[in-house]
Amino acid sequence: MTDPLPLAALAALADATTLDLPSYDDAAAEAASARQMELTKPPGSLGRLEDLAVFLAGWQGRARPEIGKAQALVFAGNHGVCAQGVNPFPQEVTAQMVANFEHGGAAINQLCALNGAALSVVALNLDRPTEDVTQAPAMTEAETLDAMRRGGAAVDPTADVLILGEMGIGNSTIAAALAHAVFGGAARDWVGRGTGSDTPAIAHKAEVVARAVALHERAKGLQILAALGGREQAAICGAVIAARLARIPVLLDGFICTAAVAPLHAARPALLDHCLIGHASAEPGHRGMTEAMGKRPILDLGMALGEGSGAALALGVLRGALACHNGMATFAEAGVSDG
Repeated sequence: MTDPLPLAALAALADATTLDLPSYDDAAAEAASARQMELTKPPGSLGRLEDLAVFLAGWQGRARPEIGKAQALVFAGNHGVCAQGVNPFPQEVTAQMVANFEHGGAAINQLCALNGAALSVVALNLDRPTEDVTQAPAMTEAETLDAMRRGGAAVDPTADVLILGEMGIGNSTIAAALAHAVFGGAARDWVGRGTGSDTPAIAHKAEVVARAVALHERAKGLQILAALGGREQAAICGAVIAARLARIPVLLDGFICTAAVAPLHAARPALLDHCLIGHASAEPGHRGMTEAMGKRPILDLGMALGEGSGAALALGVLRGALACHNGMATFAEAGVSDG
């Protein structure tokens, strides 16, 4: 079987000569833009739907992009930082929620069914949490690459769009640490309620994040993923790269998914050019991350569930964009004067 991520080291991701990434197809995008100008509507009247159709055209490499097959992946992992008392729930909940996903009982199941996405859940060594990031690096480079490869291997290369989500008790603390390490500021800027922390608990999480980032301050680029991340964050990064190699546009979920790919942004911002952010999370640090990455979430509904739920809901918007792009008549076809 061909390795979906032909990497020997994390540093290879930052080297454009080592990993040759497919680029945006300008010709397909220009053809899609030209079609938008011919459809029976005032130019720009469908707002961002027009931009999304052109974005999909450029990454799928066809003037009339399609979503025949949408894949959703939820990666789950456990975190050693829970030893610091950063979460009110025990780590057993991660496995219990994985079982809930597998039995169709979670929000992500309903939203994937509604919007036509095939959902798979990948549990990553739930019986073996990462190291406590306030004491040691979360993972070795080999462990990080292994999780990335598992994420890449889960991607269906025939998919037209990929939705990414996560589950892991303690991973909002890990997400805040990744964001703080990549984008700076104060630790408290990136810390929110997570799964229900109150004000004193949020202050404690911020202190834990500050200690963790200070301990690993020498880590740069993808080293930040190994030092502070989790297996599900590494798997998300691997899936993003595998999707890029297959020219599959990606819908990231909210705060935790965006933070998961922050080390990719730090290593080489172009690694995320094919990624959209499905929704603006209610977690306070999400806006700062999306602005730093130059990305605008598709939806803003006050959600903060995770699981890929916001991205799965945004899939419906992409389907709407393409229904109009591909199904509307042109002025010539409709016999309507375009002025």
